[in-house]
Amino acid sequence: MLEFIAVSKQFPDGQVALDDINLKIEGSDFVFITGPSGAGKSTLLRLITKELVSTSGQVLFNEDDIAKIPENKLHILRRRIGTVFQDFKLLLSRTVFENVALSLEVLKKSDSEIEKEVSEALEKVGILEKADYFPAQLSGGEVQRTAIARAIVSKPEVLLADEPTGDLDPKTAEQVVELLEKINKEGTTILMATHNAAIVNKFKKRVVHLKKGKIEKDQKEGKYEPD
Repeated sequence: MLEFIAVSKQFPDGQVALDDINLKIEGSDFVFITGPSGAGKSTLLRLITKELVSTSGQVLFNEDDIAKIPENKLHILRRRIGTVFQDFKLLLSRTVFENVALSLEVLKKSDSEIEKEVSEALEKVGILEKADYFPAQLSGGEVQRTAIARAIVSKPEVLLADEPTGDLDPKTAEQVVELLEKINKEGTTILMATHNAAIVNKFKKRVVHLKKGKIEKDQKEGKYEPD
């Protein structure tokens, strides 16, 4: 499914974000990527969507080298990978339904297909009744559920979530991860970057812990003890 082979990433200012990462993610895995701020968690996820390209090594998706995918084919890759990133904000001028429908409009799906698929995604995340609301009318948890619906509406093979519980209270954070767990059980591979130790230790998933750009541990049912 996903494989990092001797992957390093150095930015132009000399900062080494990732250092010789070797990692294999199988289909239907649920993996917490943990570590302190600056450990390389977000960089690792963004290599998968080719928002960033590694300085050395290979990132493979179903055995295809992501760095070698041409720009005019990137949309095909990104259709197969859903993202819930902190800086991918909802459009305030669009309703919940319209925000989720965006990626399907880009694919030029028919109105009837969009209606069906968006409604299914909103029902799956538990906010179908909020379809006509605007983001400003939603709670923090509802905003994050909308973002997840937007990420899964095109039925991706992989879902990348970068600190999806960062601004949420503990109960709402648990509900969001329970939703990701449900999506995972339906066959979607989940990679979630987080520094929320309570969440990691409660859900007992595979934990890949990064420190200063290196993998410090990789445990099947790991715990996270912040540095």
